[in-house]
Amino acid sequence: MNRRLGGLIKKEFLQIVRDPSSIAIAFLMPLVLLLLFGYGVSLDSEHIPIGVVMEKQNADASNFASIFHDSRYFSTRYYRSTRSATDAMISGKINAIVVLKQDFSRRIGHDAPVQLILNGVDENTARIVSGYVDGAFQKWLERDAAMRGLPLETPVRIEQRIRFNSELRSRNFLVPGLVAVIMTLIGALLTALVMAREWERGTMEALLVTPVSMGEVILGKLIPYFLLGMGGLALSVAMALWLFEVPLRGSIWVLFAASSLFLVTALGMGLFISSIAKSQFVAGQIAIIGTFLPAFILSGFIFDINSMPKIVQFITHIIAARYYVAILQTLFLAGNEWSVILPNAGALVLLSVLFFGLTWKNTRKRLE
Repeated sequence: MNRRLGGLIKKEFLQIVRDPSSIAIAFLMPLVLLLLFGYGVSLDSEHIPIGVVMEKQNADASNFASIFHDSRYFSTRYYRSTRSATDAMISGKINAIVVLKQDFSRRIGHDAPVQLILNGVDENTARIVSGYVDGAFQKWLERDAAMRGLPLETPVRIEQRIRFNSELRSRNFLVPGLVAVIMTLIGALLTALVMAREWERGTMEALLVTPVSMGEVILGKLIPYFLLGMGGLALSVAMALWLFEVPLRGSIWVLFAASSLFLVTALGMGLFISSIAKSQFVAGQIAIIGTFLPAFILSGFIFDINSMPKIVQFITHIIAARYYVAILQTLFLAGNEWSVILPNAGALVLLSVLFFGLTWKNTRKRLE
């Protein structure tokens, strides 16, 4: 058995060398996807175009307007009237308007009137702008009170403490989740396409007439592409740490152990797909629709699972990437939190057993 299994593994490595598409999937695809999503997708909003209208020019109004001009969050444009600023918002030149009323200077320290007009087409950006303006207003009040030598009277003082991602960089949150999506696509595509290619070329029939068992065939396919997938993982983690500067607060060994478990699960999904699809085209489509899209949308990579409808939350429990995303984000941002790692690792074990069981059930040593 060891000689037969070794021969199958050697055959797969020779096929990988002769057909570089597998190497491209394992190494080139993570490189391209990480560069595209790492630099192209961001939940941080900076240099938001905002219009400022001062109904009466004076030192206090100009001082207040300067907080937007000096902030990296805003790109400030000044308008003479609310009407002209509104026209600019309608044409898409600005996303918000801050209006300083005529009696702004006289009512400082009491209830100085500041009007904020938001473009609500993109509600997420509108909420972010509203929070930024509130924060800028509070900062200006503190600075103005200090310049006047007066205490700033506030009924409630909020002290913020941000844990796990103190820089509030969305890249620290997105890149670990992106690694999970990439590993899902690598694992499913590698095995699904390779097995389907064997059927299309007729080499699977030649393999089935040999003394090897289907268990040996499955292991012979699994081991080489597992090593290839781990190479892609190493590349992805290296880019996350050194290119995107995402902190890794957990153990690198725990990271690779959890990733190994997930990769086995993803390879099991690919083997299961290959057991029901004998065409590369069909197998590739099923792998993308059945693994990549659910991992992208339903894993918590970008969209919060708790905000989804209950039925969709229930469906996410069969998405392996959901558990891997939770493990990765915990390891990168929080550390070795075993209360998160172990339950999610256990779920990956169950899913791995499920997919390999389905593959074993659907795979028999027969030609029909």
